Amino acid sequence: MADEVLSKRALNRALLARQMLLERATIKPLAAIERLAGMQAQVAKPPFIGLWSRLEKFKRDDLTKLIAKRDVVRATMMRATIHLMSRRDYLQFRPALQPMLSAGFRAVFRNRSGDLDIDRIVADARKFFDEEPRTFNDLRDHVKKRDANVDERAIGYAVRLHLPLVQVPDDSIWGWPGNSAFAVAESWLGEKLASEDALHELALRYFAAFGPATVTDFQEWSALANQRGTIDAIRAKLRTFKDERGRELFDLPRAPRPDEETPAPVRFLPEYDNILLGHADRSRIIVDEHRKRVATANLRILATFLADGFVAGAWFIERKKTAATLKMQPFVTLTKKTRDALADEGERLLRFVEDDAKTFAIDFIK
Repeated sequence: MADEVLSKRALNRALLARQMLLERATIKPLAAIERLAGMQAQVAKPPFIGLWSRLEKFKRDDLTKLIAKRDVVRATMMRATIHLMSRRDYLQFRPALQPMLSAGFRAVFRNRSGDLDIDRIVADARKFFDEEPRTFNDLRDHVKKRDANVDERAIGYAVRLHLPLVQVPDDSIWGWPGNSAFAVAESWLGEKLASEDALHELALRYFAAFGPATVTDFQEWSALANQRGTIDAIRAKLRTFKDERGRELFDLPRAPRPDEETPAPVRFLPEYDNILLGHADRSRIIVDEHRKRVATANLRILATFLADGFVAGAWFIERKKTAATLKMQPFVTLTKKTRDALADEGERLLRFVEDDAKTFAIDFIK
């Protein structure tokens, strides 16, 4: 029996359903973070906005309480980038990502990596961070004091990618300060990392959050190379489809795949949202010409808004004293109905992010 062919619009609606963007979910924030297989968190604020867009009645304290209880951590994960993860998922999946992290280090320091004793560096750093939470500036100063000729940048990067560390939160309104200190994950959480390889489970969780998707998509999201064997090993647990170009797609059999004509409400996404980073072919959520406007030269991914399920523009907030303005820059011509919906949703977003402002305004800019 031939695999069912899914249109780009069908893939869009499936992605929105998994990402809780067709309608807000009533689940708890911890369950949402796990359903999303983690949330990109290069900056502390975006996951709060991402959860606000996805969950009914979400409040900032709903997440900061989880952070304070250490049920949620912020740490280096997929693509060697900072993610917000549940405690359970971090402990389970961090070891499965180590080959990718090690390869990332070698790629950056290919001419110097052979001169470094990674095991010794990691052991020394573990002792250093276990004494008390410290920043990477502290670590670089520490190694320079011991040896003025050492390559402190290479050592710092080796530690970041080989020693499982978590960022230490404080009472900042978004959970973490701008320059967070780090602690050894196992010490901070009081638990050991998983001893068994959870790569198969990680792949299943990816398809649950981003499917239907190709092997290449999974590799792009995780940055793990050569994953055809991993997917073949779990093929019996998956259903296959084809996209309009004939590429094989994998998905969980009972995962939601709404009709492609399902209405999609306007939604606001924060900077670095994983929905824009979860596939090699991102045309199911953003057209190629708009990708160039969203991904900046300094590797930022701008905050965006969706109209009819696809990225239709970028947004940012301008704050002047007690006045907060949400500025939206459409990439396409918007109907009056869509502009009105964006204005309504945008004002709610503005009041969530800038809750201490006195006045709120919406501005569409060119």
